[in-house]
Amino acid sequence: MNLPDEFKKKYQQLMEPGEYSDFIESFSKPKISGLRVNRLKIDISKWIEISPFKMSPVPWSRDGFYLNEDERPGTHPFYHAGLYYIQEPSAMLPAEVLNVKSGDRVLDLCAAPGGKTVRLAADMANRGLMVSNDINPKRIKALKKNIELCGVINTVITNESPENLSRVYERFFNKILLDVPCSGEGMFRKDPDAVRSWRKYKVSEWQVLQRMIFDRAYEMLAPGGTMVYSTCTFNPEENEQNIAYFLKNYPDLYLKEIPKYFGIEPGRADWADGNPELLKTARLWPHRTEGEGHFAACFGRLGEDDGNSAEQEDKTTGFINNTPGSFNDFIGEMLNKKIEGNLRVSGKELHIMPNGYEPEERLRTVKTGLYLGCVEHGKFIPSQSFIMSLKWNEIKKRKSFSLVDPLLLRYLKGETLTLEGEKGYIGIGVENFPLGWGKFEENRLKNLYPKGWRKAR
Repeated sequence: MNLPDEFKKKYQQLMEPGEYSDFIESFSKPKISGLRVNRLKIDISKWIEISPFKMSPVPWSRDGFYLNEDERPGTHPFYHAGLYYIQEPSAMLPAEVLNVKSGDRVLDLCAAPGGKTVRLAADMANRGLMVSNDINPKRIKALKKNIELCGVINTVITNESPENLSRVYERFFNKILLDVPCSGEGMFRKDPDAVRSWRKYKVSEWQVLQRMIFDRAYEMLAPGGTMVYSTCTFNPEENEQNIAYFLKNYPDLYLKEIPKYFGIEPGRADWADGNPELLKTARLWPHRTEGEGHFAACFGRLGEDDGNSAEQEDKTTGFINNTPGSFNDFIGEMLNKKIEGNLRVSGKELHIMPNGYEPEERLRTVKTGLYLGCVEHGKFIPSQSFIMSLKWNEIKKRKSFSLVDPLLLRYLKGETLTLEGEKGYIGIGVENFPLGWGKFEENRLKNLYPKGWRKAR
């Protein structure tokens, strides 16, 4: 790999000769790939039983696995079923460190494309409230798709600046994940564009941006709360020097120890102001661990949380007329379960809102909780996100394809299928995991798999 001379010179000055050689050599090795099992859909033991891939565990992630370089997980039908999320192994560390629980009030401030949000939702068992935000409107589409694909229902997606969010959510969240935009030195091995971007933007520019974002995140952190700051870069300016700056400027913040094991190393205090507290931060180096590299620091805020859990009593607002094709008729005909939660009807659309969430007109909100579908001409039309939130045994009318059934690929391509069945909606799956809806019409199955999700022909 053709690394920038300025990059090599910098780390040659920072590192001992032996470590520097190992560090530079690591960029010539194959990139490290991985996936994280989506525990909202399948438990780890079941995944190991059915996995079509050669895997080995990622030691710092309870649900992460390394993949062989020749595996193609993005093309497998189990990907379309949301059973896993493709994620670089080092990037699995920050969500693990945050250690969210059911009922937490969580903010993923720089969330796209959504891997960390999905992991946090699994740790929360889809209960509690999470706001998943990204300022870039182009990246919101991927964030929304990944959240829906993985069956996340407790999350509100916003497309906002940290400044605007902080005006609404002052001292609100007891857990915040702050995986900030950075110079991306940990992306060099997997993405040549990262090298070009590194040459374009100065580290000092990233540092200023990161401090501005952190300032707003701090305003949203509740007393007694926890915030994880992370980057996928190696330089001290964006890592240890930023952490030292935050500790000096926010006296009520302190660092929590991140355990060091399986090659995880402490931060380099001597690369900043020498504060020994910086040893509580964590570095994943590409020459010390199996991964592209990451940095993480875990902050606590002094004070006591108000204890206001987002697990509140469900309330139902709005109503749907019980007419043929209505929502209630659809549920009775199609599902083996009741739909419970904070049901809200907005115009023609039906949503189940996360507990503890109140709609906020001052924010650009892209998605609120679980979008069930809409009512058109007295008939309920179910959404893709609805079926992806269901378990297979919760669906009455259903058809599951095996992995070797040629009709499976045709369904995922969006083709109409020649099949006989009772007129109306049916849930389509693979190996008893939901994929999407179909609708029988005159001995054919109308394919309702979303156009933006379909496999290329």
